[in-house]
Amino acid sequence: MNPLKLILASASPRRRRFLQELDLPHRALVADIDEDPKAHEEATDLAARLALGKATAIADRLPPEDHPALIIGADTVVALNGAVLGKPMDEDEAIEMLRRLRRETHQVHSALALLFVAEDGARRQQIRMNTTDVDMRGYSNEEIVQYVASGDPLDKAGAYAIQHREFDPVASLRGCAAGVMGLPVADLCEMLAQFGVDVNVPLAPVCQRLTGLPCCQEG
Repeated sequence: MNPLKLILASASPRRRRFLQELDLPHRALVADIDEDPKAHEEATDLAARLALGKATAIADRLPPEDHPALIIGADTVVALNGAVLGKPMDEDEAIEMLRRLRRETHQVHSALALLFVAEDGARRQQIRMNTTDVDMRGYSNEEIVQYVASGDPLDKAGAYAIQHREFDPVASLRGCAAGVMGLPVADLCEMLAQFGVDVNVPLAPVCQRLTGLPCCQEG
């Protein structure tokens, strides 16, 4: 039997960094899927659908010689009062999003979908949702403009990065800082174990190092 291959269905450098820090050899493949929400689709449903859609898109194009494989699909959706805030299309939309989020509490839903493809092509999947409440600080209009000018918000849901130390947008959170960054590592490790993949690296130092915030697994 061929050794199990681990594939990340994402081009996100942040998700790749987490896997690297967890000492998980993998390769990253980009899943080309439509990420637009459906009419009246809940934020959690959107995140779960996209995470599984990414994993499935990669599985569908894997040649038999790449079996068996375990594909990690992930998607993060930011929601404010139930309204989905995606990646901003331009600087003006990024500014508008950050103004809406200022001094507000919103939810970050990070979905994980693990899809195992056996040597004979049979599939088995597992999906998990991680939700974190995030309180944003009262940053000024000038801080918003400076941050948006850096270009950092333009590829991020909700137009911000929790780990950006200069802007430092988050006042507090209740949940998983790594999930807000795009990959809830504690959930991932538990799910990987269900497929026979063990992570032997302590999670809390990795999470704190990459997010700049305390890990939910600490203590």
